[in-house]
Amino acid sequence: MELPQAFKEKMKELMGPEYEAFLQTYDREEIKGIRTNTLKISPDDLKALVPFESQPVDWCDSGFYIDASVRPGKNPYYYAGLYYVQEPTAMAAVEALDVEPADWVLDLCAAPGGKSTQIGAKLSGQGLLVSNELVNSRAGVLSTNIERMGIGNVLVTNEFPERLVSVFPEQFDKILVDAPCSGEGMFRKDLGALNDWSLDRVDRCFGKQEKILESASRLLKPGGLLVYATCTFSPEENEQVIENFLDKEPFSLEEISLNGLTDRGNPDWSKNKRKDLEKTLRIMPMHVRGEGHFIARMRKSAPSQELDSRLKATPKGRFKKAARQDLKDYESFLSDLIRPESRADLLENLYLSGEHLYQFPKGITVETISALKVLRPGLHLGTLKKNRFEPSYALAMFLKEEMVLKSCQLETDDLAYQYLKGEVIEKEAKAGWILLTYQGYPLGFGKASEKMIKNHYPKGLRIRKK
Repeated sequence: MELPQAFKEKMKELMGPEYEAFLQTYDREEIKGIRTNTLKISPDDLKALVPFESQPVDWCDSGFYIDASVRPGKNPYYYAGLYYVQEPTAMAAVEALDVEPADWVLDLCAAPGGKSTQIGAKLSGQGLLVSNELVNSRAGVLSTNIERMGIGNVLVTNEFPERLVSVFPEQFDKILVDAPCSGEGMFRKDLGALNDWSLDRVDRCFGKQEKILESASRLLKPGGLLVYATCTFSPEENEQVIENFLDKEPFSLEEISLNGLTDRGNPDWSKNKRKDLEKTLRIMPMHVRGEGHFIARMRKSAPSQELDSRLKATPKGRFKKAARQDLKDYESFLSDLIRPESRADLLENLYLSGEHLYQFPKGITVETISALKVLRPGLHLGTLKKNRFEPSYALAMFLKEEMVLKSCQLETDDLAYQYLKGEVIEKEAKAGWILLTYQGYPLGFGKASEKMIKNHYPKGLRIRKK
């Protein structure tokens, strides 16, 4: 791989005697990983289920290394949301965040969703996750990944961080800032980052990171935890960003202890040689099986001095509380498909946006989010058509087979791929909506009639071949 000369000169100065070992990492084989979606399956059960070899990731109990030749995104288990394809060292930042099920968590720069889905699994259906992505095209991918993993208690927003401050001032227990950066740690995987790199880009990233952290500070509760992460080696975007932040905000660094990760931040790479920067974590590719990252974990010690006034709600009122008369067809659907013990939970916190029916996460109301650009206000249940309810893909992926009265097992890979390609399934089943599963794990909905099941797998997600 041909690296920029300015980058090589900079890294030679920083790395010293380890420079040659560092340089050799750019010529090694790609390192792949998957992370278990513990909302659906345990790591041990996943390891036994998938048709390829895997080895555990030391710092993430739900993570596995897989061989570079494996194509995990082509397996039916991927479409069932049993795992997320993720580079192993990228799993470390969320592990440092120590998410607990009742937490309110903000992923401030969330696309494409690897870290958000990791947080969502740790919340176990409790608390709240707000996954924010400023770039609109990337926010759509984020929302799709969250749906595939079956996470219901999530708001997906498409906002500037400072606008979130006006709606959620000091509301979050934990915040992750996986900051946009120069991407030096991803050069092997992302040729775009390699081609775009320059010393000027490093400087521009510093300014963006500083502004994002300023908003994060105002979004976090006193006593809350903030994790800042990058995939770059640049001290300007790592130690120096954190040093600058700590000089201005009421935060202190905390030690990060993750199995197998021992490289620390370097105080000598900061402007004032701040000693506590040794508590930050550097992940260096010549010492681990993975790419390069930097992680800082910080605790907020006092309230923020300045908080923006609340945004005014938009007068259009995009969402409204669903009234009982709106829900007749939805309730009929629940009675036909969902087991009685699972119905009550699917009747709470229901809101409408046009014909679309959503279940808002607990603690979220129309007033909370009406001023924001929200792409996914919780769990999308489906659409209320004239005299009928049409369930969503998101609801199918949220459900478990034991929650439904009617399901159809697709016993073979060929049948699963047939469904994923959008084809009609020729099987006899009780008429009406039915949950299609592979090895007991939902793939989506179909509608059964006369020895066939009409395919309702979303057209935009259908595959062309295995």
